[in-house]
Amino acid sequence: MTALKQYQRLECPGIWRPAPDAQRRDVILSFGEASLVISDGRSEVALSHWSLPAVDRLNPGETPALYSPGTDAAETLEIDDELMISALERVRAAINRRQRRPGRLRMAVVGGTVAVLIALGVFWLPAALTEHTADVVPLTKRVEIGRMVLADLAPFTGTPCRDPVAERAAQRLRDRLLGPQGGEILVLPRELRGTAHLPGRVVLVSRDLLVAHDRPEVLAAHILAERLRADARDPLVDVLTHAGLRATFSLLTTGNLPRDSVTGYGATLLERPPAGVPTADLLSRLASVGVPSTPYAFALDPSGESTLELIEADPFDAESAPRTVLADADWVALQGICGS
Repeated sequence: MTALKQYQRLECPGIWRPAPDAQRRDVILSFGEASLVISDGRSEVALSHWSLPAVDRLNPGETPALYSPGTDAAETLEIDDELMISALERVRAAINRRQRRPGRLRMAVVGGTVAVLIALGVFWLPAALTEHTADVVPLTKRVEIGRMVLADLAPFTGTPCRDPVAERAAQRLRDRLLGPQGGEILVLPRELRGTAHLPGRVVLVSRDLLVAHDRPEVLAAHILAERLRADARDPLVDVLTHAGLRATFSLLTTGNLPRDSVTGYGATLLERPPAGVPTADLLSRLASVGVPSTPYAFALDPSGESTLELIEADPFDAESAPRTVLADADWVALQGICGS
């Protein structure tokens, strides 16, 4: 969501604790368009980004106000600035009002969806019901469902690697390849092979993919190929297919997907082979953002025999090398995001 315009340049001090057993830190809070940015008070380095729709108040009516980035989050934030508290409370109130009144999801059920169910009977078909539900789920709910899947993946892959400098490098890579509204690029420390994607515009990247190559062009091509897969088949459809009809209908009618309905999907996602990507589409996407295809082709097949089209049709030859995918310092930082 977009925050209220009068608060978009709001900043104030606060006290941040990254985990219950961690030391409290003095920080600067910046109220952004869709997130609350937490930065070190001295170095001004960003320490964390909280999605505004997910911010939860832990002590209503008390001062200083205590917030977390979600009901299951370990981070906490103390704020005693009245203007910042007012801004956050207005955002939370707006979200609550939206949940209480018939929104896009609810109206789809009591209006058009019910009429179509009765008149045409189309949505008795499980696939049609699943696809229709995926079509009407808003981005904020997709992000929430993506986080549920990420939690289900955690026992196998570990949690996403975190490092402020490397995360900024990942954001620059996202902006370079997918645009500022292109979602997130998250690095997982183990088990994942190559890349995968989740609802909410999240691209998952294996740590092995970072450390196996000296330059970022291969990673960039993998990310673009993964986004093409997400464009070809909505990842939410796969999640809802796994969740089943009852859970899907619950999402359609109430706006909530039962948390236990995604249990086991993480293992399924890891075992699923990546879908093929049309070579012409990938070449077009690579050309549009200035990324060569030859490094990716040889990474897939060192002999080049099965990826000859990617090599011969590379939009950039030696004399028309594209602009750098990522600065050297950013690439080194990103390679080390999971530590040694």
